[in-house]
Order: sequence, then structure tokens, then C-alpha cells
Amino acid sequence: MGNQVQYLTRREAADHLKSQGLPIAATTLAKLVTVGGGPQFRKFGRNALYTTTDLDAWAAARLGAARTNSSQRAA
Repeated sequence: MGNQVQYLTRREAADHLKSQGLPIAATTLAKLVTVGGGPQFRKFGRNALYTTTDLDAWAAARLGAARTNSSQRAA
């Protein structure tokens, strides 16, 4: 049946990011739906749904460059 997109609930989306070592709460994702700046999502009724592709792209864009100390400027 080809590649079928699987949608994640907000809690599942947070768990997906946490499984990659990225600290984020489902409540933070909820806030970002309102104020902006979060990962792309789709609405299904009242629920925001996410894809792993969108979550991973958002996390990669937010992740800073590797540094050797805290005073080093971002590249």
C-alpha cells in the first residue's frame, strides 16, 4: 500500500522528540500551536496532529551547532 503517513497526537509527538534526547513537554507543543514557532501540524477536529518528518525537521532547525564551551558563539 505504499508509504502511509502516520499522525501523532501531541503527547506522542513529545514522546518522539524525547526518545531522541530532546527535552520537550506536550504542554509546550500546545503553547507553540497558539503562539507559533512550533513544528508544522495538521488539524483533525480540535486536535493538532504531527508527522515524524515535520517534528524531526523542526528539531533539526532549532538544534544549535556543536560547541566546545559555553562562551563560544554559534557558527
